[in-house]
Amino acid sequence: SVVLLEALMEEGLSRVTKGGNAMGVRTGMEMARDAAIEELRAMAKPVSGKNDVKQVAAISAESDELGGIIAETVEKVGKNGVVTVEESQGMELSHEVVEGLQIDKGYVSAYMVTNPERVEAEAKDAAILITDKKIGGVQEILPFLEKIIQSGKKELVLIADDVEGEALSTFIVNRLRGTFSVLAI
Repeated sequence: SVVLLEALMEEGLSRVTKGGNAMGVRTGMEMARDAAIEELRAMAKPVSGKNDVKQVAAISAESDELGGIIAETVEKVGKNGVVTVEESQGMELSHEVVEGLQIDKGYVSAYMVTNPERVEAEAKDAAILITDKKIGGVQEILPFLEKIIQSGKKELVLIADDVEGEALSTFIVNRLRGTFSVLAI
């Protein structure tokens, strides 16, 4: 696709520098793009079954063994699952299926640890709030906290861009008092 794009750009620029209409070149490129997409969609065949996945993966990875592992993994996670491929330091091939959700960040404060022996923070039957915002004050999520407390739940898992300041202090104090536990990630 990069080679194709480079050829299109060179040809388009060449036409414009020779006096061609830039908007005409752009319109032509857009029409060609749309036609190519339509043709590719018409040619596309859906992958159905483990064998098809294995063939596509083996060709892409240039390895029958890796293609088999990818096909097996895709079969385990299902069509709505996510497969992530990472480079290994060793020579062996391996795979791991993670049930549920995996988050690559940890708790924001050591005060949130519930299992000191394993240095883990666990929550059971907790409400969950996921946001891409930074939480600095309790007022920002107070309506949500009130609804959780009214529902009878005593724990919240808060996954946010960051939790700091007054909000973090309040969560820690409430956890230490045993009134309400927030596990902020």
